[in-house]
Amino acid sequence: MYAVVETGGKQYKVSVGQTIEVETLPAEVGDSVTLDQVLLVAEGDQVQVGKPLVAGASVAGTIVGHGLHKKAIIFHYRPKQRYRVKRGHRQAFTRVRIDEIKA
Repeated sequence: MYAVVETGGKQYKVSVGQTIEVETLPAEVGDSVTLDQVLLVAEGDQVQVGKPLVAGASVAGTIVGHGLHKKAIIFHYRPKQRYRVKRGHRQAFTRVRIDEIKA
């Protein structure tokens, strides 16, 4: 059984026991979280596709931790203008373990 959920403007294909990294969620480590924006639920040959969401479906998970992704370097450069800007960015994320898919 798997589901496709939307959180943080991105879509994730999840199954029970899987750990995913999503955009930062405002909760503490060990808290349970419910992802209710379920776009698709599939179990065997039965597939429920939402229009746009599957009615009554949700995905329950537990927050495992928070962290930062690897640094991305942003470099702007204009030739012959003596213009150079170098910046770095580390995007924050929340690691969530999927516990249950309710359909």
